[in-house]
Amino acid sequence: MNKRYPWMKTNMLLMLFIIVSCAPAAPAGQDPEKLTVSVSILPQKYFVERIGGEWVDVNVMVGPGDSPHSYEPRASQMTALSASDVYFTIGVEFEDAWMDRIASANPDMPIVDLTQEIDLIKDTDHHHANEDTDYEEHDEDELDHEDHEGEESHHDETDHAEEMDPHIWTSPANGAMIADRIAATLIDLDPQHAANYQENLDTFQSDIEQLQSDIRAALDDLDTREFMVFHPAWGYFAQEFNLQQIPIEIAGSEPSAAELAGLIESALAENITVIFAQPEFSTRSADYIASEIGGQVILISPLAENWLENLRLVAQTFAEEL
Repeated sequence: MNKRYPWMKTNMLLMLFIIVSCAPAAPAGQDPEKLTVSVSILPQKYFVERIGGEWVDVNVMVGPGDSPHSYEPRASQMTALSASDVYFTIGVEFEDAWMDRIASANPDMPIVDLTQEIDLIKDTDHHHANEDTDYEEHDEDELDHEDHEGEESHHDETDHAEEMDPHIWTSPANGAMIADRIAATLIDLDPQHAANYQENLDTFQSDIEQLQSDIRAALDDLDTREFMVFHPAWGYFAQEFNLQQIPIEIAGSEPSAAELAGLIESALAENITVIFAQPEFSTRSADYIASEIGGQVILISPLAENWLENLRLVAQTFAEEL
């Protein structure tokens, strides 16, 4: 037939080329044989990759240096979500503004809440002390807080009383529960590799248990169990290891002049010489308090990708500085 009708062979090859060319392709950089998992922040990426191993590709919305409290996704990220098999939420602020739109645009994509079964704490559990302190010697120009002039306080306890602390992953105990939920979801979506996911989970849980033991040992003999931090991201860590977090910022607001004076007085009374700040935020208020108490500012971040080693490093930093 090919000798009598050579044009038929040519046409068949042309049709095959058109079919292959028009078939939907996996997005660039994604393996169609793997689960595509979207997450909000880098520590979640670490969890998913520890459990999913070679069987997952992870898409992170809030990248290095970005803050999940003010982040707005790029159009390319919103497009990439269409290829995701699941989205793991974790309660950070950017989700409040965007998850409804993400869900509407991807109605077939499961959205799994990693905060379920975790006891949330209020991000105003630790209030500022001595907010009515006389601060005549700390005028507004000296504090460089002109934008707060005339205001008594930016931390209305009534308004923020029910706001919950989203930083659940800073506690290893919470991390163990997060890992369990991620593993259960991956097994449900991809039962073919259930044994792989379970084995990776077991190894990861052993690492978390060792992390808890190491942190307890590091923090056992601290001179003080109180620490001052600009952004209150370490409440769950403090709760698990019997520490007290004293935040400078609450609900996204920098302190007024009166609150700064109260914080300085508290730091001096408690012999606090280190203010912990986060590289994703301004350190202006932390720098001022440190200068007034003769202390220093040390940067620590809850958003580092290597969750396990970051918590160990933070614990070592607390052990050295407290």
